[in-house]
This record gives sequence, structure tokens and C-alpha cells, in this order.
Amino acid sequence: MKVVSFNLNGIRSAASKGLFEWLGRENPDVFCVQETKAQPEQIDSLTLSSLDYGHQIIHSAVKKGYSGVAIFSRRKPDKYVIGMGIEEYDSEGRVIRADFGDITVVCVYIPSGTTGGIRQAVKMRFLEDFTAYLLELRKARPNIIICGDYNICHKAIDINHPERHLDASGFLPEEREWFDRFIALGFVDSFRVFNTKPDQYSWWSFRADSRKRNLGWRIDYHIVTEQLKHRLKAAAIYPDIVFSDHSPVMVEV
Repeated sequence: MKVVSFNLNGIRSAASKGLFEWLGRENPDVFCVQETKAQPEQIDSLTLSSLDYGHQIIHSAVKKGYSGVAIFSRRKPDKYVIGMGIEEYDSEGRVIRADFGDITVVCVYIPSGTTGGIRQAVKMRFLEDFTAYLLELRKARPNIIICGDYNICHKAIDINHPERHLDASGFLPEEREWFDRFIALGFVDSFRVFNTKPDQYSWWSFRADSRKRNLGWRIDYHIVTEQLKHRLKAAAIYPDIVFSDHSPVMVEV
């Protein structure tokens, strides 16, 4: 199973830049997206179906043009669940779960705290609630791929010039401490199983030629349960795919 995850910063904008043509070439079994910024009727389901992604699970935010996640797959999921059952987050279109055989795919768009104050508090609360949700899910579904935009750089190697970002949301001590605790609960950063090099990023600011200069952040992940680690075949970031301020990330099991 090949899974690609991509924060699109607007699926309609990405589609106008060639997203679907690239998707046809990349050909993942499961395509998870974050920040669709679209209602279901605004997503080009016909083109997706023509690419053999006839199974489309879309979770849009109540607020139009904001947030939203989706899972597009070739195979029909055995089961899917939209949301975590917590209205505060579900109204923002943050989480989808889909089961394929003995593997569960969770697509998540973790809130950003860049505006500070209230939204940073929401982010930290979400992280704890999402952890509890996953631990409960793991009891029944031990083989989980949690893919998406985490809006956190876990370690100094995951961000350019870490000393410049110590007070920035996405690299705050409490966010990185959560990530440490999360991994210690029995989860694996699939990308770092295959690639331990520095300067491997998945998001770049639109400012100051950041992408051209590779002044990026690695905030997009496929985290898998420890039980799946021995089944990992590959993981990668595709920094040359430019339909968004993020790049797609891939894992194969």
C-alpha cells in the first residue's frame, strides 16, 4: 500500500496548477489531503473518479474556505469514520479515519497556533485529545498510519536555523515535548527510518524566497504505530512538487 499525504492549501488552487495530472502519474493507493478549503460540491469528484479514485471521503469545515481534510482511495474502505466525536474540532474538518484490511489510515490536520493566544491553546488541547483518540483506536486497530500536517517540527534537524525559531509556534518547547511523549507511546516517524539527513523539509514560507533557499520546516508526517514498523518499505518527501506551500510526503507498507 502506497499512501501519499499533501497539504494543498486549497484543492481548487492546486488543481489549477496540475495536481490531478501529477496524481495520475504518482498513482498512490490512498491519497490523503489537508486544507482542502472547499465544500464537497466544490471538489472535482469526476476527475478524481476518472483517475480511479472513486472512493472519496470528504470532511469540510463548517466555515467555508477553511481547513478540511479528505481521503481519496482506489479501494473501497472497509469502514470509515469522520471526525473524533468532539464538535470543537469536527466543525473545523480535522480528522478522518479509513480502514483498509488490517491497516487503518488516519488523515489529520492539526491546528496551527501561529496567531497565538486562543488558537495556540486550542492546538495544545487538540494534541492531548488526538493522542487519547489514537490510543483508544489502537486497542482495536493496532496497525495505524497517521498522515497529515502536524504543524510541529519535532526536532532541531526538522527546521532551518532552529536557534531563530525557539519562540515560534510549531517549534515551541511544549509542542516538541508533546511529540516526544507521543513517539514514546509506541509510534514511529516513518521518514526518519529511511532518511536521517538534515535539510529535509515539507513546508516553506512564501516569503523571502524561502523555498528556493530551502529555508523550510518539516511539519508533514506519516507516523505509524510500532506494530507497523517492520512492514515499512519506503518513505519520502517530494520537495520538487510545487502545487502548494507544502510538498507531498509518501509512505509505503
